[in-house]
Amino acid sequence: MKPLESPPAPGVSEVLVVQAPVAGWAAPLDEAPDPVFAGRMLGDGVAIDPTAETVHAPCDGVIIALPRTRHAVTIRADNGAELLIHVGLETVALAGEGFTAHVDEGARVRRGEKILTFDMDFLAGRVRSLLTPVVITNGERFEIVHRVTGREVRAGEALMQLRPLAGAAAVTHAGETVSAELLLDLPHGLHARPAARVVATAQAFQAEVELAAGGRRADVRSAVAMMALGASPGAHLTVTARGPEAAQAVEAIRTLLAVIAEEERAAAPLAPTLAALAAHTKEAGVLTGVTAAPGLAIGVAVRLTPPEPPLVEASRGAEAESHALAGAIEEVRARVAGSGVGGAQRDILAAHQAFLADPELRAAAERGLRAGLSAGVAWRAALRRVAADLQALDDPHLAARADDLLDLERQVLWALSGETPPPPRPPAGAVLIAEELLPSQLVALEGARVAGFCTARGGATSHVAILAAAAGVPALAAIGPDLLQVPEGATVILDADAGTLRVAPDRAALEAAQAALGARESRRRADRAAAAEPAALADGLRIEVMANLGAVAEAAEAVAQGAEGCGLFRTEFLYLDRTVPPDEAEQAGLYQAAAEALGGRPLTIRTLDAGGDKPLAFAPAPAETNPALGLRGLRAALRTPALLRTQLAAILKVRGPVRILLPMVNDVADLRAVRRMLDELAPAGAPQLGVMVETPAAALLADQLAAEADFLSIGTNDLTQYVLAMDREHPELAPRLDGLHPAVLRLIAQAAAAAAAAGKPASVCGGLASDPLAAPLLVGVGVRGLSAAPAAVPALKARLRGLTLDACRVAAHAALDLPSAEAVRALVRERLPPADGASS
Repeated sequence: MKPLESPPAPGVSEVLVVQAPVAGWAAPLDEAPDPVFAGRMLGDGVAIDPTAETVHAPCDGVIIALPRTRHAVTIRADNGAELLIHVGLETVALAGEGFTAHVDEGARVRRGEKILTFDMDFLAGRVRSLLTPVVITNGERFEIVHRVTGREVRAGEALMQLRPLAGAAAVTHAGETVSAELLLDLPHGLHARPAARVVATAQAFQAEVELAAGGRRADVRSAVAMMALGASPGAHLTVTARGPEAAQAVEAIRTLLAVIAEEERAAAPLAPTLAALAAHTKEAGVLTGVTAAPGLAIGVAVRLTPPEPPLVEASRGAEAESHALAGAIEEVRARVAGSGVGGAQRDILAAHQAFLADPELRAAAERGLRAGLSAGVAWRAALRRVAADLQALDDPHLAARADDLLDLERQVLWALSGETPPPPRPPAGAVLIAEELLPSQLVALEGARVAGFCTARGGATSHVAILAAAAGVPALAAIGPDLLQVPEGATVILDADAGTLRVAPDRAALEAAQAALGARESRRRADRAAAAEPAALADGLRIEVMANLGAVAEAAEAVAQGAEGCGLFRTEFLYLDRTVPPDEAEQAGLYQAAAEALGGRPLTIRTLDAGGDKPLAFAPAPAETNPALGLRGLRAALRTPALLRTQLAAILKVRGPVRILLPMVNDVADLRAVRRMLDELAPAGAPQLGVMVETPAAALLADQLAAEADFLSIGTNDLTQYVLAMDREHPELAPRLDGLHPAVLRLIAQAAAAAAAAGKPASVCGGLASDPLAAPLLVGVGVRGLSAAPAAVPALKARLRGLTLDACRVAAHAALDLPSAEAVRALVRERLPPADGASS
């Protein structure tokens, strides 16, 4: 795909004659029975009530947007004017039925050329109106100097004349234009949270950046525009930047999308069961839906009906309404910015902040204000237009993002009213029943101790589902309208794992559910109660269980979960998304805070693991064809020794048991380079220095590394992708990556044996460390320490206590000779099954 071209800057003397695209009665936009068009939300123009069924090109130009529904088409004229022809109102709901396109997106068309046809009789009985608006969507660059209304027009007759505004040409940064193509492998497509992160990343560079997909374009300053691309998993994206830092911006966005893909796959919710995918079971009293968050609950059905915010429809004038809207948006933005610290909440609320700052949404609302609408009506119309576009997309995950816009609509309307919505106060143990839940409503329920959630609409990819899963609250979605018939106060059994809601269960069903719930809770309480005790096998062998941490705030929770220290403290959060690096004092303060939160337990700080796969704005590196094999980890750190030296100096200031861990080490030369730095910085002695074994080279040379390092930590995520030659970002191969593949296990065994021979400890800090099924095999090949996700620590310790070293060794020896990861997992389930209720 060629780099995108900017539309030409119009000259002030050019006038574009826009012909009527379809025959009919020309009328002012004010007559459109739709506030989006009547309020000029999309731009100014003329409406035509058609008397013919053929739409012609109103000028020479290029088709820049043609949705799959074929109900509208956008043409960019040769002078840069962008004209939208929208056939009928609410015709998007027909999903393309009744429409035929005669051109494709990207096609060049001549004035009068046939571009669409539609079945007028079919449409007339199914939509509100056939009135067809013809509007200029980039009206900030043009003015309408003449238009025809109040009479009949023929197709091809002059309808409007557009004149460019003086000085309205787009301002671009001087510098090069850089374009890169990539395959979008985000599991849920380009939805709200990644779009918001792209906005934040692009702001760090002096460049104008666009994304293109399927013939559509989006300015990366607008999260809404990016979502409207409808870019689903597997879509081909083109990232184009113009300006002094174009190359860095393109590479940063490409890498950011790869990082987000990894994060989303790691946090992917459980797949819906077959039961959850069924429309409805025929069993009386049982409704089925889609698993939004796993778990089991017994409770009382409580209907949640949030109050509607007041809406003032009368305008006090554009200036006053604009001021009121800006104040309300800022009030909501400040409240959102101060809400939630958890990872799921933080990302979702960041997406909401991006929507609130989105220039296209604000511009659409401002156009409504200038057309005489009140702040509330203009804001609602702007958001609902975008929400309707998202709901029309094929991708259900992107369509679900419309809920976020409707949530923000309500919050801003409440702020405009000056009132505060009464907080919901459901009784403890309630199973909430609602048509739909919005993220702000779920956040408002924090601390309410509800047992679960059920919604008639929504899905497993909604932000409410993500928040419910993060809170550990079972939830079902997409149950359907029958849910709203559940009597208030009825006893219900919510089995989100099976995707069922049993209403008014009989005694047998209730007793079975209570027994299952009691067994799960007993197991969880027992694991948590014993979590503070050291992890030891049944025959007494001590296994150290620590936690992986990505922020200082996670340390206290890790201790509460029984972690015996931190085996991997990721420091990237200090460096990413900023234009200058953290200084020594800032780093030392944060490292000391983490050490104190661990209460004297060991803190293993991994040096900065950034570079090609996680670029730094203040330390640009050359673009790489394959960043996974390029300047990353310690390689990138040694390329910028001043950054590494500052980080090492900060670590040396920490009081308490601290260790230093080096990422992406290949051989002893890497280790020796850092050792020399430490000797210069701390001639009297430095903390223990360890290396990560995450490349095949490090595993094969583990004996040499163990001879000079103080400890080895095996990173199974990267080791697995390198051993199996499968990119973790590849959409087809990523699901096949499994650290229990015999080839990976053999290298883990080799590294553990080398460490034992040198008298050095070897642990695993990658994804396998959090997998209870993998624990016996890791112990069996010689690993004596695990660093896992904090929430996995109690169950992991309980799993280890039920094993013996001999049983682990026998299972591991057999696993090394098996042909696949699937066979290895089957062997563990058969020989060493987890205890009832434990994860497998």
